Amino acid sequence: ISMQKGGDVREVFARLAKGIEAVRTSVFNASGKDFLLDEKYGYIHSCPTNLGTGMRASVHIDLPGWTAEGVDKLKARCESLNLQPRGTRGESGGQTGITYDISNKHRLGYSEVQLVQTMIDGVNTLYKEDLLLQKKHGL
Repeated sequence: ISMQKGGDVREVFARLAKGIEAVRTSVFNASGKDFLLDEKYGYIHSCPTNLGTGMRASVHIDLPGWTAEGVDKLKARCESLNLQPRGTRGESGGQTGITYDISNKHRLGYSEVQLVQTMIDGVNTLYKEDLLLQKKHGL
């Protein structure tokens, strides 16, 4: 996991990649074994929902306009952007307030860079739409 406040996704991604490489090197040096990497499916993990790169890039963002519009509409919009909205208390923690954890929906069949870019582009779109929805709802 690599997290920080602010919007520098590139820095977060670089730190994550550096950490993964350090763990891979340490495991290889200690055991002579490497991470299992399939050319087609990516890294093999124990959690089938993370088959592939396993990359889940997310941003916590306040979306008062979308909240006023309705969580079901936000979920549908995220689906069309290949994103997944969650509450800030995790996958099953439910939603409270106006802050959402928005992440890439897919894990398989895309590179880490593609998945992070999907998240960035989608969050930027949601933010622009949220500003319009705030005006619509008088927020």
